[in-house]
Amino acid sequence: MSESHWVDWNKNTQSKDYRGSGSFSTFIIIGPVCFFLGILFAQFPYDFPLLWTSEPVQATYYDFLENHIKYLHASPPIISRLLNIVIFVGLLGFFMKLFRPAESNVLFDGASLILYVIGVGVYTSNIVKGMRTITAGIWDMEDFAGVKHDGPVSGEVILGREDTMKVLSASNTILAMVLVGVLVLQAGQWYAEAKEKADFAKAGEKKEKKNGGGEKQQQQQVVVEVEEQVEDKKEQ
Repeated sequence: MSESHWVDWNKNTQSKDYRGSGSFSTFIIIGPVCFFLGILFAQFPYDFPLLWTSEPVQATYYDFLENHIKYLHASPPIISRLLNIVIFVGLLGFFMKLFRPAESNVLFDGASLILYVIGVGVYTSNIVKGMRTITAGIWDMEDFAGVKHDGPVSGEVILGREDTMKVLSASNTILAMVLVGVLVLQAGQWYAEAKEKADFAKAGEKKEKKNGGGEKQQQQQVVVEVEEQVEDKKEQ
């Protein structure tokens, strides 16, 4: 089985060009992740009544939530551009860490990149589309039937207003879990590096003790030989 050429198998956590948990690329990964987690945390009070409580949701709350989502979607264009920039900054951090990566980068950063891409997919396909649907107000149209078929099998299913808001809230929760997974993997990389560093330190101490013990034995042997030579001279 041939080894992958894009992975530097000679590189480890002690190499000078290793980009680990303490590198700048890790910082520009964790920064965007925490940024989006903060946005989702601010949105959590609005999602809580829909998903995290068994109490019935009043119709007035759906009206309030709909206005809130419309207000968010109507934000100035600079807001969406800023979000896109932050997303690409996180991707840049992954590409930096995965350029000529070590085995640790492949395991931890590769898995983190997969989760990050899943999060981007959830954001673009569920959250953005859900906000556009709510802003369009298609439920107020007279010909709204809820289902639109373009073929005998394939088609587009448009949910009702309440279900669309619930799906949007569930997408926020899924995105938060995915981003937390990225942080967990980055923390796991830090722990693995600390563990390997401690193992290297222990191995170095054992080697020094072994070398030091050998030198001590040689010195003792030299002292014994000198003493024997002195005793032989005295006897002569």
